[in-house]
Amino acid sequence: MFMLSIKRLAFILAVLCGVTQAPTAKAAEKTLTFGIVPQQAASKLAATWGPLLAEISQKSGVKLEFRTAPDIPTFEDRVGRGEYDIAYMNPYHYTVFSEKTGYRAFAKEEDRNIEGIIVVSADSPIKSVDELNGATLAFPSPAAFAASVLPRAALRQKGVNFTPKYVSSHDSVYLSVADHFYPAGGGIVRTLEQTAPKTRDALRILWRTKQYTPHAIAALASVPQGTLQRVLTAMEQLGSDEAGRSLLAAVGFKGIVAASDEEWDDVRQLGITTLDSKGE
Repeated sequence: MFMLSIKRLAFILAVLCGVTQAPTAKAAEKTLTFGIVPQQAASKLAATWGPLLAEISQKSGVKLEFRTAPDIPTFEDRVGRGEYDIAYMNPYHYTVFSEKTGYRAFAKEEDRNIEGIIVVSADSPIKSVDELNGATLAFPSPAAFAASVLPRAALRQKGVNFTPKYVSSHDSVYLSVADHFYPAGGGIVRTLEQTAPKTRDALRILWRTKQYTPHAIAALASVPQGTLQRVLTAMEQLGSDEAGRSLLAAVGFKGIVAASDEEWDDVRQLGITTLDSKGE
């Protein structure tokens, strides 16, 4: 009787702890790390991307774990080492790390190409980028594609001499320009739209770049194709209900659609070597 009770107790504990055979197989399914490029503060990214990834996890049955980095250069280092199973990275990052680390794009934001902008304070007398000659300008990081690489190249092509100051995030650019620490800085429309209204209203778009394929959502080759298909299907379904559309809107998306590697050939054709020049 006593031995039977012990066995019954052991079985009950096993069920509660999820160590019977069927739950063990389910628990063994790998949690995938999902790295988000830190265009904004980590706390803001967690507040917006965390719920979105939780919804994708619920719909797909694939556990996704939110990750980011304290700044864009650190994110680049981590992507370069393959620390994220899946990563949301800028177009230039993708062209580099698809070769270096083997990431392959499978999704992108729906109905939006990316364009860089240069912003000035709303009360600035500056009317043309030519007036930025000799100034110190704020940018998120050296390899931030539309917010840094494109506007810096365009300014140099126009013969505008300037000193870049890298301030770690898009939000930091907007805040520093709005507070008149710098006369102008680089960003993108989506993050400008997402910044605090007080800061956004204190800024004016001075100039825009050409448009390119947007950020890639890419995975390492080690992630099974079947798993990625489940994640992609869940992403595509987000726009079909009000709750999903609300979560998408929080990160500035209308939707998420399938994508393939060759869509970033427009960026490859630019021949950018910013990360190469850093020895990365």
